[in-house]
Parts: sequence; C-alpha cells; structure tokens
Amino acid sequence: MAVIIKHMFLYDPKPMKRTFEYDLRYVQGGLEEMEHYLLSDEVFWPLDARPPKGEPEYPQLTLGALLLAKERLAAYSASPHEEADGLKAVSELERISSKWRVAWEKKAGHSFSMRLRMWSDFIHDYQTSPQENADRYAYEVRLRAMLGLLLPEGKKPQAEVDLLSTLDTYLRAVLVSGNFIWESELQNGFPVDTYWYLYGSLPMENKRNRGIPSYY
Repeated sequence: MAVIIKHMFLYDPKPMKRTFEYDLRYVQGGLEEMEHYLLSDEVFWPLDARPPKGEPEYPQLTLGALLLAKERLAAYSASPHEEADGLKAVSELERISSKWRVAWEKKAGHSFSMRLRMWSDFIHDYQTSPQENADRYAYEVRLRAMLGLLLPEGKKPQAEVDLLSTLDTYLRAVLVSGNFIWESELQNGFPVDTYWYLYGSLPMENKRNRGIPSYY
C-alpha cells in the first residue's frame, strides 16, 4: 500500500525527517488555537502554521500530536536560542493545561478514544494482511506514543485501558527488536524502557495471527 490518507494525515512508507523548528512551529501554532480548541467538541482542529522549507505539511491540531511534539522538543540537542524558544512554548502549554484543566482532561479523553480506535484498526489491519501493512509501522506507531502521553491526562474508561494493554501484549509478541525508528537525535528523549515500541519493526510474516479484541 503506497499511500494512505486517514483523518487528514498522509502516510508515506519513507517519512520525511523533521527538525526542532518543525515541532516548535506546531506547538506555537497550537497555542494560538488552544482556547477555542479545548472548548470545542472536536478532536481534530484546523492549524494555521507553515512548516520549515522542505519539511512535510502539518497535520491538524490534536492534543495527542501536541503532547508528542512537546516530548520531541525536549529530546533534541538544541542551541541555546532554540532551547529558550522551546521552553517558552512548553511553559505556555503547561499554563493553559492548568488554567483549562477540566476542558483539557475532557479533550484528552476524547483524543485517547480516537487514537485508540486508530491504533486498534492498524493492529487489526496488520493481523489480517501483514505483508501489506508491516511497513506502515514506522508511521502508525506515533499513535501508540500519543496514547502513552494522553493516558495520564485524566481518568480513562477501564475498558479502553484494558484494550491498550491487550494490544501491547500482542505487539510485544510480534515486534522484532531493533534500532530506534525515529530521527536518531531524538533517541535519548525516548528511552527504550518506556518507549519500547519505537525500537523495532513488524515482520512481513505474522506467525501469531491470533484474534485480539476490537475497539468496536
């Protein structure tokens, strides 16, 4: 499968490299929309931000993607000027999350449900057709990273927490351990003990094609 468009994200089996500036502009653009976004019923929100030249277009604003961009900012080996800009953006994000805590946690709950559905869909796609979907892993695994960041942001339904645990058990069984799959300069910010799913790939042949519960 060469190209998949889902929820305004473009899948490319060879994703483009992203830089500190790319993630910073996403966070900064998100900050400008946060109050309207948090008080809306939407999980996906238009983002008016322009990426650095040569880097991919931004996805829509979501809380999960914002939290992931925040983690990526902390992982880069940045210049003093970049670090100052990053700290300023992160500080403002934390201020907003505190000020609008009830709305923040509500949005995190909706975002978690949406990302869990998308992640479950991918795992089921892989179970059904491993040869067609294994190479999607390096892109789709961002969903699992977002789920980990959204999970502590307020209480989640136990059924959803249990499903994520079941999906993790399956993934651990089939994942082929390997090198860090994102930009190498981010590795120190995503340690293997916590982000184990970023260190490996899915085999083209799935010998553990047993059923797992669906989100639905």
